[in-house]
Amino acid sequence: MSMARPIDAAGWRFDNTYARLPEDLFTAAPPVPVRGPAILAFNDALAAELGLDAAVLRAAGAPMFAGNELPPGAEPIAQAYAGHQFGHFTNLGDGRAILLGEQLLPDGRRCDLQLKGAGRTRYSRGGDGRAAEGPMLREYLISEAMHALGIPTTRSLAVVATGEWVMRETPLPGAVLTRVAASHIRVGTFQFAAAIDVPEVLAALLHHAIARHAPEAAGADDPAIAFLEAVVERQAALVARWMLVGFVHGVMNTDNMAVSGETIDYGPCAFLDAYDPAAVFSSIDRQGRYAYRNQPGIAHWNLARLAESLLPLVDADEAQAIAAVRAVLDTFPIRYERHFLAGARAKLGLAAEEPDDARLIGDLLDLMAADNADFTATFAGLAGSAEAGADAAAAPASPWLAWQTRWLERLAREPGSRADAVTRMRRSNPVVIPRNHRVEEALAAAAAGEFGVFERLLAVLRDPFVETPANEPYRGGPPPGCGPYRTFCGT
Repeated sequence: MSMARPIDAAGWRFDNTYARLPEDLFTAAPPVPVRGPAILAFNDALAAELGLDAAVLRAAGAPMFAGNELPPGAEPIAQAYAGHQFGHFTNLGDGRAILLGEQLLPDGRRCDLQLKGAGRTRYSRGGDGRAAEGPMLREYLISEAMHALGIPTTRSLAVVATGEWVMRETPLPGAVLTRVAASHIRVGTFQFAAAIDVPEVLAALLHHAIARHAPEAAGADDPAIAFLEAVVERQAALVARWMLVGFVHGVMNTDNMAVSGETIDYGPCAFLDAYDPAAVFSSIDRQGRYAYRNQPGIAHWNLARLAESLLPLVDADEAQAIAAVRAVLDTFPIRYERHFLAGARAKLGLAAEEPDDARLIGDLLDLMAADNADFTATFAGLAGSAEAGADAAAAPASPWLAWQTRWLERLAREPGSRADAVTRMRRSNPVVIPRNHRVEEALAAAAAGEFGVFERLLAVLRDPFVETPANEPYRGGPPPGCGPYRTFCGT
């Protein structure tokens, strides 16, 4: 009879439905223990949301978050999937991530708990299965910022140091991140299931994904088409939200598109400082495939790969199946524009719709691009202009003043008060984002053992819409001389 452990009383409620799918989709993968687990960052608020006792986990959770121990009810597996990486199809899978299981939340939802960096699996493809401290802290920081910005995202429950080194270009301190997600089912998961050409596996995956993410599709005349439509809608909304805060994902491979509609994988991501539609930050995206302005088109392309995977479940007649999925895919641009325009109107204080709104928004973005204007600061400053009714700093007859005159005239036609418009703007325009230089500053300090810089930035990013004395130093862009910003995968 095993002795009870403190972590057993943390509130675990696992029900692991993915582990009951056909075994083609995963393999058993016990985490590989590490030498010296120690908590670096822990998310008390998320623990409470999961129905877990934060005090217990802070005191005794390090071995579990590192993979040295398993919570009761866990069934650790590595998931198989494929993906188009920079346009090239590859068989992949969880090479350094292990799904512990699905936690049932107090509100009835379920979510995945995954250890990222927990050791080699069947899908490691020669890799060491480990992760370095910097990239794991980066994911923790930016995923929390995205959550505070109201953007659907995976989240991070904890980051633990392993007490071991990982070899990249230089030796780096190792870490494991506990990622929380609505699920880890990707477009690439469906690509894998379609590629192995076992109809029962693809059908089982679709049934599972519908149950978790689109239960309304179960009763549809064509569940596969209804599911595709739900995913298309979620991705149109998600990418519009990215664009509205200047977020550049950096690696929009099909294995990094979750059918849940959450942002997943924070490797080479970054945020715009100066507005540049062609901005690319990832060091490996040499052709600009995943540039800021290309993100809606890439999302559409990825969704076409999902649609191709679903064809056998749509209609036995391939021509009929292609016509059916194409009818859904063709709605993506319209859905995206609807979400983007709605968000952009709110950023300008507008609630009603007028035909020229798209042009008003587009002209502002053109001015910002021409002047290298700061994306976040420009939109955040509009609320003050709306309150004042004019911009004394704008030169007479300048293009900016001409645009502002048009905008204020448009704002005057809104049915509500000016105060209502300002409120909309303040709720839609963050005053702080994870500025790239601030993120690097926090990670460098953490690497040197000074976590105060990281914790102060995290606290600021969790309240991004209100100007406070605490966030004033974090509102500006990089200091002169920083040079081009580059990001790396961290794998």
